[in-house]
Amino acid sequence: MGLETLNPLHYNITSLVPDTMPVATVPILILMCFLFLMWNHEETSSIPGPGYCMGIGPLLSHGRFLWMGVGKACNYYNKTYGEFVRVWISGEETFIISK
Repeated sequence: MGLETLNPLHYNITSLVPDTMPVATVPILILMCFLFLMWNHEETSSIPGPGYCMGIGPLLSHGRFLWMGVGKACNYYNKTYGEFVRVWISGEETFIISK
């Protein structure tokens, strides 16, 4: 008899979860989406260059400089974005000016 009361199949799981649970999760999900959008929001820059995109842009930019070297990476960014480019090297915003 004691083991029968401890059996989880003995209870109906829907009776354990209150009906207000879905009502409470909707505002929490909306708040989380709003905070995610605020965290990803970036101010648009008039200077061309790779986008920030949740920190992936700086990682790719820095990786390109490590992989290709400074000269080849600068030439790549100048061909892609023009004479004045904003990139990230070691997490620092760096401007490449060339002609």
